[in-house]
Amino acid sequence: MILEAQQSFDLPYPGSPDQALAFLRDPVRALAHVHFLRGLHTAPDGVRGELLVALPLLGDADLPFCSALHHTPDGAALIPEALTGERAWVEVAGQSHAESGPDRTLLRYHFQFRAHLDLPPSEGWGGGAFEKMAQAAARRTLERVARELPAGIAAGIAAGS
Repeated sequence: MILEAQQSFDLPYPGSPDQALAFLRDPVRALAHVHFLRGLHTAPDGVRGELLVALPLLGDADLPFCSALHHTPDGAALIPEALTGERAWVEVAGQSHAESGPDRTLLRYHFQFRAHLDLPPSEGWGGGAFEKMAQAAARRTLERVARELPAGIAAGIAAGS
């Protein structure tokens, strides 16, 4: 099963344009206060971590991800990499850039999440109904995670981390 969610948002940045750019290019720092991420770190192949989600009917899931980090002239981009051999994982893609005006700097984000979940085979009407309920619950959870992302990044900005 593949589920998708995305989120676009803007956040004001209180520092200089150079500080905003440095913040965008340091995902561990920018995402340090996002409560549904665990084990976030940079590695030679990119940014790695786990997306923690509670999936009703399926229990808690730790969905690993790996995304290559590319610096852009005004921000950064996360390019997802496939994690073969995993029963459940998530692609995390994102683009961010800073726009500076005369009186403020604005951080613009767009994230895409694509969860790959390997459900047990369903048989019969009851199995099919269970699969539909599990898909709906997982989709709602992934969408909630996407909606909560701006607050986590805003907390990182406020903490100056």
